[in-house]
Amino acid sequence: MDTVLFLTILVVIVALSFDFINGFHDTANAIATAVSTRALSPRVAILMAASMNFIGAITFTGVATAIAKDIVDPFALQHGVVIILAALLSAIIWNLATWYFGIPSSSSHALIGSLVGAAVVAGGFGVINLDGFTKIIKALLFSPFIAIIGGFLMMSLFKILFKNMNLYRSNKGFRRVQIFTAALQSFTHGTNDAQKSMGIIAMALMAGGYLTADDGVPMWVRIAAATAMGLGTSIGGYKIIKTVGGKIMKIRPVNGVAADVASAVIIFGATHFHLPVSTTHVISSSIMGVGAAQNAKGVNWGVARNIVITWVITLPISAVVGALIFLFFNLFL
Repeated sequence: MDTVLFLTILVVIVALSFDFINGFHDTANAIATAVSTRALSPRVAILMAASMNFIGAITFTGVATAIAKDIVDPFALQHGVVIILAALLSAIIWNLATWYFGIPSSSSHALIGSLVGAAVVAGGFGVINLDGFTKIIKALLFSPFIAIIGGFLMMSLFKILFKNMNLYRSNKGFRRVQIFTAALQSFTHGTNDAQKSMGIIAMALMAGGYLTADDGVPMWVRIAAATAMGLGTSIGGYKIIKTVGGKIMKIRPVNGVAADVASAVIIFGATHFHLPVSTTHVISSSIMGVGAAQNAKGVNWGVARNIVITWVITLPISAVVGALIFLFFNLFL
């Protein structure tokens, strides 16, 4: 078998593995509030999230196109497929490490950081598409702050609109609403997160000469990535659910709805503008904003601090790991 073809097939397999891991790592965030308030049982929530993630993933391709073209030029990479393979392995290592410790880390940060680290070591800083990369980094960095504000404003609005409602009745009603907001959250997660693996596979196909820049993302890639994420979601990420759904703050149904709506709007807005964002950090930040509006003292700012620290260090650490893995591979090129 031709070496390039073998490596391209290997990248596709590893990219789908990344999507599978992303499913049980990141999708847990989408259903964490609904599970923590017992609006849905974990089993039902996970099956619903898997279905909605699949639907969301095959509906859009804009983020996939941005990943494939806006970070590095796949046609300018001498060992493009190997670079992509190194980036995927680096991102998987980081995802598994943070999942093991129950830390809501960002698969987006890990993947993009790993890709940049491997590409720079292979071809220098000149291979980076500076305009596209800057646009993506801005989206990754600013979206959590926007989510905090969005969660704060949404909860503040709910406090005004429902201030005269009986607490028991309002909790019961919002618990029903959470079923729909969790489904919406899972759908928007699919529209953004699954796109990243699609983009990586498309980039590998371009670098290997099996796809042109004008071909778009093939349907088989879209279905394969959506299926991998759906299967990963069905496994569930209970450690992440526990952190996001209970350790940041004590979540009531009204809080869950406010956080779900705020973060879903932000994630879908990013998808509309073809921008990859960290769904993990958007959802976690929305919960922080909701908690600050509800009762700032009720937020476990120690857990919030750990999430922010992970958010800051993921890009540089994954870039270094991606670079090291490529250097190892380079010994055999």
